[in-house]
Amino acid sequence: MRDGAVRWLSPAGFSTMRWWEWGPETGAPVVCVHGLTRCGRDFDVLAEALGRAGRRVICPDLPGRGASDWLPDAALYQPPHYITALSHLLARLDGPVDWVGTSLGGICGMGIAATPGHPIRRMVLNDVGCFVPQQAMARIRDYMLGEPPVFADIAALEAHLREVHAPFGRLTDAEWRHLAETSARPCKDGGLMLHYDPAIAVPMRAQEAQALDMKAMWGLVAVPVLLIRGAESDLLLEDTARSMATRAGVRLAEINGAGHAPALMDTAQVALVAEFLAQ
Repeated sequence: MRDGAVRWLSPAGFSTMRWWEWGPETGAPVVCVHGLTRCGRDFDVLAEALGRAGRRVICPDLPGRGASDWLPDAALYQPPHYITALSHLLARLDGPVDWVGTSLGGICGMGIAATPGHPIRRMVLNDVGCFVPQQAMARIRDYMLGEPPVFADIAALEAHLREVHAPFGRLTDAEWRHLAETSARPCKDGGLMLHYDPAIAVPMRAQEAQALDMKAMWGLVAVPVLLIRGAESDLLLEDTARSMATRAGVRLAEINGAGHAPALMDTAQVALVAEFLAQ
């Protein structure tokens, strides 16, 4: 695994977005983008497997997450600005890429793929689609309310992740520990916190939770898509997924035992993504 960084320009000035990279530097690029409170290290298992198959896999930490800079203005923590940061990375790559996006990462992918001249060749949408119901948006908003928790040690942080991210599916003890270790940052007064800027919640707190309708944007996406849905997901409803799958070039795969969102860590899920991107 290697790391990298790109400087990107927002209305608040230049910031640094960092990424984690696997596979040969000459390989065909795959960009993997994580969900709202997660980081690029979520894709370590998938990225290592794709890297062994010869792909160059780049897993950025979105602004305010992981090793990337926190933004001075909390109002910038919204998808248009994440897309701006990711576009700087795509400009650096300067050629076709495949895209794997979980939740927020999938929304960013759809936004880019709906834009004329985009570089996305094939796209995996992991438990996100063209419509997110109000109930799911409210759940996410409620989860972000309040002060971020402080954990005494990595075991306590892991226990928290096992509870709030149980919909990731059946993970091994080693996989939960990996997620905990890559999700943690030390507090200046002791203990551990999750590895994101608490201010990412500010834009969500500022308004009532409403359904997110992205059907117009989805209508502009013309690349082949693998749409992965956790069978128990409340964010990508079954009706939405099946409606999206009626479009030519869209393949739907449901993951039993998972909700929002499948972790893409087990052998079958990794093989599903790898086979689709190899086409």
